[in-house]
Amino acid sequence: MSESLLTVAYIAASALFILSLGGLSNQETARRGNLYGIIGMVIALLATAAGAGVSGGGYAVLAAAIVPGAIIGAVLAARVAMTSMPELVAVLHSFVGLAAVLVGIASYLGPTSLSGTELTIHQIEIYVGVFVGAVTFTGSVIAFGKLRGSISGKPFIMPARHMVNLAMVLGSCYLGYDFVAAGHGAAHPGLMPLLIMTGIACVLGVHMVMAIGGADMPVVVSMLNSYSGWAASAAGFMLSNDLLIITGALVGSSGAILSYIMCAAMNRSFISVILGGFGTDGGAPAAGGAKTPQGTVTSVEVDEVAERVKDATSIIIIPGYGMAVAQAQHSLSEVVKILRGKKKDVRFAIHPVAGRLPGHMNVLLAEANVPYDIVLEMDEINDDFPGTDLVLVIGANDIVNPSALDDPSSPIAGMPVLECWKSGNTIVMKRSMGTGYAGVDNPLFFKDNSDMWFGDAKKNIDALLSKLRG
Repeated sequence: MSESLLTVAYIAASALFILSLGGLSNQETARRGNLYGIIGMVIALLATAAGAGVSGGGYAVLAAAIVPGAIIGAVLAARVAMTSMPELVAVLHSFVGLAAVLVGIASYLGPTSLSGTELTIHQIEIYVGVFVGAVTFTGSVIAFGKLRGSISGKPFIMPARHMVNLAMVLGSCYLGYDFVAAGHGAAHPGLMPLLIMTGIACVLGVHMVMAIGGADMPVVVSMLNSYSGWAASAAGFMLSNDLLIITGALVGSSGAILSYIMCAAMNRSFISVILGGFGTDGGAPAAGGAKTPQGTVTSVEVDEVAERVKDATSIIIIPGYGMAVAQAQHSLSEVVKILRGKKKDVRFAIHPVAGRLPGHMNVLLAEANVPYDIVLEMDEINDDFPGTDLVLVIGANDIVNPSALDDPSSPIAGMPVLECWKSGNTIVMKRSMGTGYAGVDNPLFFKDNSDMWFGDAKKNIDALLSKLRG
C-alpha cells in the first residue's frame, strides 16, 4: 500500500474512532458507536498489515499474533458475565501497559538512524512510554485483584507513603537523565537505567492502587483507562505511527474526562482519590467517627411489596451492584413492562458510581431491553423523589446513604447521593444489614418510611413478578 493510501486509511479510522466515542456517549446510539469502533479498528489493522513496514515473513508473524489474540478475545467476551466486566476491563488495561513497556524496550534495543536533538526526543519518548506503561500494567493487575476479591478492598496505607511515592518518582526522573545522557550506542549503555526505572514504576503502580479503597474502584478503572490511552499514544510516538498516537490520545483524554466527571459526582478531587485511600472492605464499618445509626428495622415480604407496588402510581427503581451480582435485571425488566402496561410511571435512577465500572448499571439495563428514556441520571431525577410514591432500591447502599449529606463526620460526607428517603416509601432489597463497599453504616435502613426486603435480588424480583402476573 502506498504512503498516501495508508494516510487516507488512517484518517478514515481516526474519524470512525471519534464517531465511536460520540456514539458511546448516549445509550440510544451506543450500539452504532460500537459498530463505528469495530469498523475503524478493522481498517486500521488491514492498513497497517498492508503498509510498507510489513512484508514477506512478517505476515506470518503478524498472523501468529493476531489470530490467537482474536480467538482468545472473542471467547472471553462471549463468556464473561456482566458482573465480571470491570475485571475484564482492568485486565485489558494491563495488556496495553505491558505492550507499551515491551515496545519501548524493543525500540531502544533496535537500530536507529537518529542523532542529535531527534535522538534525544526519541529517547524521552521511550522513557516516558515505558514509565507510564509500567505503572498502568501493575496498577491494572492490582485493580483486577481488588475487583475480583482476590485482594482486599481495604486501602493499604504505608507510613509516609506519599514520601515513598515521591521518592520513586524523583528516582525515576534521575534515572531518566542517565538514560538520555547515555545515548543510543551499539552496547545499549542506557539499558540498565531503563530497566531499573521499569522496576520502580511497576512498584509505584502497585503501591498507588493498593492505597485506594474499594469505594473508589470505579474511578480507578476510569483512571487506568486514561493511563492505558497515554501509554498507547507513547507507543505510537516510539513507532512513528500516527494512528496509534491519535487513538491513544482519544482514549487517554476521554478516560481523564470521565474520571473528572465521576470525581465530581462523588464530590471529590482526582488528587484526593489517588491520595485518599477512601473505602474499606465491604461489610466492615469504616473508621472516622461516623455516627452509628439508631432505630428499628422493619422487614417486609413479597406479598406486602406486591400490594405497595400495585397501589403506587409513581415508582423509581435504584439499581446497585447487588442487582448485577444476582443477575436480576431481566426479571426486573419484565416487572417494569407489567407496571408500565398498567399506566404506572416507572423510572430508573442511576448514580454515576453505581456498580464497579462507569456505566455498569446502564449496560445491565440495556442488556435487559429496558427502554432508554426511563433510565435517568442522578442529576435528572433527584428532585423528583418528594413526589414519588415508592422507591425500590435493589442491591445499592452507599449511593443512597443519607449520612453523606447529614453527618459531617462520615467518611462519605459531601458525596452526592440519590435522596430516596424523601419519597413516600422506600423498600431496600439486600441480603443482609451489611454495609456497602465503602464500609459505612446506612441510616436509611432505620427511617420510618423505609423497609427492608431481605434475600437474593433475583429470587425476590422473580417472586414479585409471579405476584404481579397472578
